[in-house]
Amino acid sequence: MAKAKKETQVEILDQPDLVKDITTQAVINTNSNALLNRRSQMHALQAKDQEIADIKNDIKELQALVKKLGKG
Repeated sequence: MAKAKKETQVEILDQPDLVKDITTQAVINTNSNALLNRRSQMHALQAKDQEIADIKNDIKELQALVKKLGKG
């Protein structure tokens, strides 16, 4: 049987990092390390996406400059 975490939370069987809030029926992940790792991963992904967007903008600027040089 599941043991209580708080008065309103019950552990989910075979899932030690998850508890269920009886009041809201929400499933809550109690593994804070996994949360921090995921946030770090998302931050790195956003940084990479921003870098790619910056590179695309730089390429567009270079293309415009090359067109200007070709016309001049």
